[in-house]
Amino acid sequence: MINTGKLAGRTLLITGASRGIGKAIALKAAADGANIVIAAKTAEPHPKLPGTIYTAAKEIEDAGGKALPCIVDVRDEAQIKSAVKSAVDKFGGIDILVNNASAISLTPTALTEMKRYDLMHGVNTRGTFLVSKECLPYLEQSNHAHILNISPPLSMKPHWFSNHVAYTMAKYGMSMCVLGMAEEFKSKNIGVNALWPQTAIYTAAMDMLSGGDSSDFSRKADIMSDAAYAILVKDPKSCTGNFFIDEKVLKSEGITDMIQYACNPANADKLMPDFFLDDVYVEASKGSTENVEEGTIATLFKKIESHITPEVIEKTGAIYQFEVRGEEAGTWHIDLKNAPGKAGKGAPDSQPDATLTMDSKDFFNMLSGQLKPANAFLSGKLKISGDMRKAMKMEKLMSALKNKAKL
Repeated sequence: MINTGKLAGRTLLITGASRGIGKAIALKAAADGANIVIAAKTAEPHPKLPGTIYTAAKEIEDAGGKALPCIVDVRDEAQIKSAVKSAVDKFGGIDILVNNASAISLTPTALTEMKRYDLMHGVNTRGTFLVSKECLPYLEQSNHAHILNISPPLSMKPHWFSNHVAYTMAKYGMSMCVLGMAEEFKSKNIGVNALWPQTAIYTAAMDMLSGGDSSDFSRKADIMSDAAYAILVKDPKSCTGNFFIDEKVLKSEGITDMIQYACNPANADKLMPDFFLDDVYVEASKGSTENVEEGTIATLFKKIESHITPEVIEKTGAIYQFEVRGEEAGTWHIDLKNAPGKAGKGAPDSQPDATLTMDSKDFFNMLSGQLKPANAFLSGKLKISGDMRKAMKMEKLMSALKNKAKL
């Protein structure tokens, strides 16, 4: 997406802009010569996450923009009010708000601690509403006012709730702000839209959630920043109330080369789909429904065990327990933490890092490579408890073992 200069001199307040998608959007706007208010928590270097509001500010100014770093926890009303006042004092107003800050915990109800529940609802839903409310008086004064929430299209399909109801409720809260505010602010000529990725986006948060290997099956944050730019340069009077998807936005702008956004171009057609997209869910739900003959799972486990190598153990470092339902109901395990490694029927000798629950037909399809673990999880065929980061390594693990064992 080529910069047009249309955001030159505009002031954007972006929450969570010290890294990831928020920073990518900031840098894209900075190339036009925009003013960027970096509203984020990280003032001191984080032990696991790169970047601070100050390093982001330097990158923004190096890219051609002007930056104002503000220490902001979007749950803190006083900090938000202070950041908004500082933005207006320095730049004279606010034209665009990007609600990007978000918290995630992909846990089922029984495993969701209330402090995590409160964090997600405080950051995602309350934070988005509060920052929008505080920016509203200045957006009303702008002749190019936009609010863009990084949130998904709304869907009441039960499978988007069943695996992680607390996160879904909190994330949909951001989208409900779009639904309501777009209509409420229409007479004020403020465009309110949502943007969501079609595939996984590789960020520091993604690395913490599912490991560095996830980059092989993800896109760069550039696709989100290009799509956000395409939305934010439009006339807010006519562009409002939309739930945009990054790839569709760019294709509508004439950009057809999506390979450029893949972290690993060789895997451009094997990317992990993101949550909350019903059309992607339908594709993920498709797969073999053939009956599984007695003993086929046992045969697969024997092949897997015979091809466990020290390299696989070193790269994975996890113990998986599988609770299989249906025709071949039972408990199975793969130990890829303790050398020389084991795979077979029954519970593992040590505490599993992740427990995966599936029907035997889907389990066979996943082990044999006919069903991707990410797609199985998205479509509700796979339930996961325990360490989500290690569970998400199953995608690469199944591919490696499939190639070795010719499953």
